[in-house]
Amino acid sequence: MRIVALDPGFGAVKVWWEGGALALPSAVAVDGGRRIAGMPGLRTRRPPLEIVLPEGRFFVGEGAHDWGRPVENLDFERLTGSPELKALFAAAMTAAEVPADAPLFLVVGLPVAAMAGPEGAETARAVRSFLAGSWSWEARGKAWRLEVREALVTGQPVGALMDYFLDMNGRPVPERKGEFASEIGILNIGMNTLDLLVARGGELVQRLTGGETLGVRRLLALLNPDGLYTLAELDARLRRKELDVRPALPIWTREVLGFIERQWGRGWRRFARIIAVGGGALLLSDALTERFEGKLYIPDDPILATARGLFKLGHLRRRR
Repeated sequence: MRIVALDPGFGAVKVWWEGGALALPSAVAVDGGRRIAGMPGLRTRRPPLEIVLPEGRFFVGEGAHDWGRPVENLDFERLTGSPELKALFAAAMTAAEVPADAPLFLVVGLPVAAMAGPEGAETARAVRSFLAGSWSWEARGKAWRLEVREALVTGQPVGALMDYFLDMNGRPVPERKGEFASEIGILNIGMNTLDLLVARGGELVQRLTGGETLGVRRLLALLNPDGLYTLAELDARLRRKELDVRPALPIWTREVLGFIERQWGRGWRRFARIIAVGGGALLLSDALTERFEGKLYIPDDPILATARGLFKLGHLRRRR
């Protein structure tokens, strides 16, 4: 089986496999079928990737909301079999050019909040059931097929932890083995959620683990009080560095640090390391560095680090 890691983030769906990696903006729109061929004096942009499924035709990726009717739901039901996740998964596999010559062992990361409480186990089962099996769709003028033989579902912060401690073959990084028995804090600041996880010697510390919908979406909401833009439109401007976040950044920073304080208190001082990933880690790097007094570690690519760690976890599980 071929190992493929999937981080189905609300800002971007991330994929990592031995053939490459990508982050595809999680913008989905229904293709209404109406197009204007061209107008003299105006440029016509090339349409985004289009995915054809039994549920319909969808534009996916940056610019999708310019071409069709936006589909933008941020509840966790999106993760358990929604048409938009089907379109995102198919688009990610297409864009990553994952071949169909071998079945897939898919390693999936979910937000902590989606896995918490009595509904968490059911969510994980639903995601496994949804993703495992045969997939078929049309894109780029041809038919695509994949078989997901097995789907392993875990928390997104676990991916960040594995990325820190394992090499690309799923083996321990020698210079970090000494920290493994200590408490390690994980901050995953994505588009939708802020996840905190603490692990000690490979075991979850329940009391210090939790999540809240305080991700980058909260910052964008502060900049969009009248709802003039979709979340994907604002996120695209943010990625292109066209959005001035300075007016809202102090408020969002205080909200994020406040949640961390309520969850961890002063307990973070006993952690050997605090690993921060996600797009929010880049936006808040200065505030987090100041708060955590030398314990903070931000990977070389905090956007793709979770997917990379999930890929490493796949190798670890395959060897056992």
